[in-house]
Formats: sequence, structure tokens, C-alpha cells
Amino acid sequence: MAQKNTHRAAGRAVTPISASSAAVRTASGAAVLGTVLVGSAFTMQGATAQTAPAAPAQNTASASTAKATVTTAASAKSSSLSAGATLFSGVRGERVSALQASLNDHGAHLAVDGVFGTKTNAAVRDFQSTNGLRVDGRVGPETRGALNGGSSSSVSSSSSSTSGSSIVAAARSQIGVHYNWGSSNPSRGLDCSGLTTYAYSQAGKSLPRTSSGQAAGGTRISQSQAQPGDIVHWPGHVGIYAGNNKVIDASGSRQQVIERTIWGSPTFISYR
Repeated sequence: MAQKNTHRAAGRAVTPISASSAAVRTASGAAVLGTVLVGSAFTMQGATAQTAPAAPAQNTASASTAKATVTTAASAKSSSLSAGATLFSGVRGERVSALQASLNDHGAHLAVDGVFGTKTNAAVRDFQSTNGLRVDGRVGPETRGALNGGSSSSVSSSSSSTSGSSIVAAARSQIGVHYNWGSSNPSRGLDCSGLTTYAYSQAGKSLPRTSSGQAAGGTRISQSQAQPGDIVHWPGHVGIYAGNNKVIDASGSRQQVIERTIWGSPTFISYR
């Protein structure tokens, strides 16, 4: 009678392997060959490969930031100076940044930080000296016009004449308005610096609010240099120069806005 061979080679385990079980993968992603786990060595490699793309994302963000910085710098450099109050040492803001960018276009080497400091003041003076302007370190219509590419003389005369006439007209329109200390609103009355603040605002210019601030913020000139629209200043009091030795002011003693002959020895302040 034939007998089945039940002998096995010593030390050799036999596990039936079918096509379906030859490459079975566990839930964790490990490959199983029969009953032997062979994929665990590759599991960490797979995890590492999945986290590798993070670095390019950081590089993309850096590139975007750099691009935005360049765009901002280019915009600042190409911007021209807009009309407004005179710029001088101590002023800060976007208009100072535009000034610095414009000075750099004319050969300066300034940080565009929006701070009118000693370096910006020196650059303004250099520009004024080079272009035959009054060297005072202040950027009014004349210097601004030259920086924007216009003729300094024509820009100065036309701009000063137009804005001066507008300022005088605005001040005259308030003659008869009652005096009200601390107010720059005609409907509530005006004090002396309130009238000058209002008149300048109608010409698109801003002034410090107090009489002492207005005297300190502009350029002191002689009466012979004064033009209609300039500030006439006495200690504690200001008015608008109307020409022909006349001033328009909100008088505390008269309790209203009036036009009258200049008295005493005032100083004249220009924001041109």
C-alpha cells in the first residue's frame, strides 16, 4: 500500500502562498509576504517622503514677500509729490516718503522711511542749492514743483498766486462771523487761528491749529516779501495778509472777523 510522504526538510517552514496573498498590505501600509512582515522598513521612508514638499512652500512665500517688497519700493520711487502743507524737519508720513523717493531720483541716497530727519534735510538743501532755489530745507510749492520736473520760477509764481488768492477769498468770506475762542468752524464762530486754519483748508492746505504753531511751522519773511495769503503774526494772534498793508483777522476786541490796516510790528510767515 502506497504511503504519503509526510517528511519535511528540517528547519524549513512552509506557508502556502497564493497570488492574492503574495502582496497583501496592512492598514498601516506595510506589505506582508505570507506571514512575514517585510514593509515596516519602508514605512518611515514613506512618511519622510510625504513631508518633503514643505520646504518649497516656504521658498514660495519668501519669493512672494520679496516680490511685494520690490513692488512697494518701485511704487514709492515712481510717486510724485502731491500738493499740501510745507514739509520740513520733524514731519513724518507718506508725503515724506514720496519726498525721499523723489530726492533719490535726483541723486540722493536716502532710506524711504517717512521721517524728515537730518539726512533728508541735507538732501533737500543740496537739491535747492543745485537748482537755484532758496536754501531753507523746507519743501513748499517752489521746491516741490522743481522735484516734480517743473520750472521752479513758473511753478512758484503761478501756484503762489492761485493759492494766495484762494486763501484771501476764503478769509474775506467770513468777515462779520462772530468771534468764538477755540473754534475753526464758521457756523460756530472763529478765533484768530481758527480763521487762518479755515482759510488755508479751503485752498487745500493744512496748518498747525494754534497761533504759535502756525508761526513756528512756516518760514519767517520780511513784509516786503509778503504776498496775499501769507500769515501775519503778533504774539498770541494771527491773521491773513490781504495785501496793501491790510490783514483779515478774527478780532477778540471787535468780537468778529474784520479786515483792517496792519498795526504795530508783526512778523510775516509764509507757507509757500
